[in-house]
Amino acid sequence: MLLGDFISPDSVVPLLRAKTKKQLLQDLSVRAARLTGLSERDIFDVLWQRERLGSTGQGQGIAIPHGKLRGLKRIAGLFARLAEPIDFDAVDGQKVDIVFLLLAPEGAGADHLKALARISRLLREGSAVDKLRASKDAAALYAVLTEGETSSHAA
Repeated sequence: MLLGDFISPDSVVPLLRAKTKKQLLQDLSVRAARLTGLSERDIFDVLWQRERLGSTGQGQGIAIPHGKLRGLKRIAGLFARLAEPIDFDAVDGQKVDIVFLLLAPEGAGADHLKALARISRLLREGSAVDKLRASKDAAALYAVLTEGETSSHAA
């Protein structure tokens, strides 16, 4: 599975301003609603419920909030770089400035896990994260996210 399968240049936010985890998830829900056609409230509720189970803050300034939604037709992603790092209750206690939102249809099963694994692999690569933090616009961020992807790669 490739990141380009579930993100597009329109789903990349180069400079998102949020002061709290809740505000960030609300802002991402609004943007995800525009991309998916689903209710921003439904998206937020799924994300907030998932966060209550345990933070999706992975450490090293990265969070991967995710959830499954009834009515969603296909996996959808949204990438955001924050203007200022925020507290996200991450496992290492560090503030978060890189966020990759992943939404999947309720019955996605293995595809949801493959997409999460693909995102995690990319965001564990120090050089990719450095490039994401240094990129200034959505086109550059999208290029870093999809760099080296071809249809022959597998998740």
